[in-house]
Amino acid sequence: MVDGADGRRRNPPAEGGFEMTEAVSIPSWRSALVTSSEDNIWIQGYDIASLMRRSSFVDTLFLLHRGRLPEPHESKLLDAILVASADHGSGAPSCATARLAASGNRQSLSAAIAAGILAIGDEHGGAGSLCMEMIGRAAALASRDSITIEESAVREVERAKAEKRRLPGLGHRVHTKDPRVEVLFAMARSGGGSLEGVRFMESLEAAAAQAVKPLPMNIDGALAAVLYDLGFPSSAGKLIFIVGRVAGLTAEVAEEYAREKPMRIRIPVSYDGVPPREME
Repeated sequence: MVDGADGRRRNPPAEGGFEMTEAVSIPSWRSALVTSSEDNIWIQGYDIASLMRRSSFVDTLFLLHRGRLPEPHESKLLDAILVASADHGSGAPSCATARLAASGNRQSLSAAIAAGILAIGDEHGGAGSLCMEMIGRAAALASRDSITIEESAVREVERAKAEKRRLPGLGHRVHTKDPRVEVLFAMARSGGGSLEGVRFMESLEAAAAQAVKPLPMNIDGALAAVLYDLGFPSSAGKLIFIVGRVAGLTAEVAEEYAREKPMRIRIPVSYDGVPPREME
């Protein structure tokens, strides 16, 4: 027997005969997120019509990731994070990559958007996950050693300095003070709670300024603190940023299509390899 591309198992046909097939049982996937029937769709148990009438996209995003609908202040915070992550100009790595792909390939909008997403990593837009892991470690240390979260932040800076490694969530190549951080943290405080993540990141910024040099908190650090306090897992530090940035990428690609000619991007390259030479 041989397996066909359609998932059915085939007996090689005899000369001049017909091909025989039998269905192959494929194990079903498991998901607790969404299910559907012939006439409805349910997201985490809520039918789609009710969500469309009574909730927002942000509420649904929260529902998908947390399994419940958000409180009003939680919804506003997540919405603010998405706005803060949407775009940072065409020169940002994700936006520039999307535009470069759109310049060279006018047959696929989705390829350009995907290219922009692929540029997101620990150095650009994705450090929020590392930052949330750091906050989690600091919170565990504070609990274990009976110290404050602020003291735990000082220890984290000391370790990073000794190990000569960067602190995620701090530093920005453009801003000396990121305007998005203050807004997010003020909104977080208005909702109450212990704000362990916010307090840690503020203490980390202050400790780094004393022990190393002033390093302004960036959007990765701010969204990590807020998402940690909202109860999201560390992976959300990257995933939620991607959701927000896709909004900007769609606009960047649309503008590239509308305003620029194909293949207009030519990156200056200075060659410093071997000079021309003859084959021996």
